[in-house]
Amino acid sequence: MLTIRLSRVGAKNRPCYRVVVIESRLPRDGRYVELLGYYHPRADPEVLKVDYERVSYWRSKGARLSDTVRSLIVRHPAPPPEAEAASPPVVAVDAPADTHGDETQVTT
Repeated sequence: MLTIRLSRVGAKNRPCYRVVVIESRLPRDGRYVELLGYYHPRADPEVLKVDYERVSYWRSKGARLSDTVRSLIVRHPAPPPEAEAASPPVVAVDAPADTHGDETQVTT
């Protein structure tokens, strides 16, 4: 069975973790199927960077979340998708308001 869990990396007394998809019977830091993100608990504030689309993909394939990863995802929810339609259109500031084709007006 596949599990989405943390795999420890980093130096002694300075832990960092990878969020990985791994066979549940393999060791904690063993070979994983896919790297989904990382977690830095010592940063202020703590950092969780996860590809939420891939997490939902693996969950749909039957992978289970570990208790720790489940609580981290609850504490750090996915950012809402940016609505491109809601953003105002970009208008060029330097563009002249009135253009009369190829005619160039010179004032002296």
